[in-house]
Amino acid sequence: MNCIIIEDQPPAQRILKKFIEDIGTLHLKGVFSDAIQAMEFLKTESVDLMFLDIHLPKISGIDFLKTMPNPPYVILTTAFSDYALESYELDVVDYLLKPFSFQRFVKAVSKVPANSIVNQTQETLSHNQENRKEIFIKSGYEHIKIAVKDIIYIKSDADYTEIITSEKKYLSSEPLRFWEENLNRQHFFRTHKSFIINTSKIEKIIGNLVYLNGSIKVPIGRAFKEGFMKSLLQ
Repeated sequence: MNCIIIEDQPPAQRILKKFIEDIGTLHLKGVFSDAIQAMEFLKTESVDLMFLDIHLPKISGIDFLKTMPNPPYVILTTAFSDYALESYELDVVDYLLKPFSFQRFVKAVSKVPANSIVNQTQETLSHNQENRKEIFIKSGYEHIKIAVKDIIYIKSDADYTEIITSEKKYLSSEPLRFWEENLNRQHFFRTHKSFIINTSKIEKIIGNLVYLNGSIKVPIGRAFKEGFMKSLLQ
């Protein structure tokens, strides 16, 4: 989840940054000392979650939240318990009373509905994918960087995936679904339940086979053929 911190006290900022880093499932996109700074940031960026202090300079966290027509999920962080009732009327995820422990922080984050997260807009996501030149492959305890343009195809192999490039084969612990969601869909397409191909590597298609980089043959599954061919024509 992409998140931001809106907090004017440096010690509280440091604690939140450390907790976010430790939890592993959060990506911190910005830290702001007041809501006005955050407001400017959110005009061009979208996030899934805000850690929002209540007592802020210029405008309070509560008033800032009231100005947002479609706010992301919010976890309030404050040293005051007076606003608990009002905050829940604003449909916040949780109310963290300072000082709070890491365990309490984890509990608050776990309340964010995993399958209802407010993701980046599709336009921004597509833009990010289009400009992604390199990816990191998780292979065992290593993260290996490879150039996206070098990938010929990706094959599912039981609990792993094989990333085939022009020079080498990599074994990744990520499932095929991960690559389907994280590679540019204008250039990578699933042709079979076990294969994703780089369409820029296609040389020809004969029947239910795609020929890549000369002699490499990848099957086209019946369930994927119509969508695949339509995508190529477009």
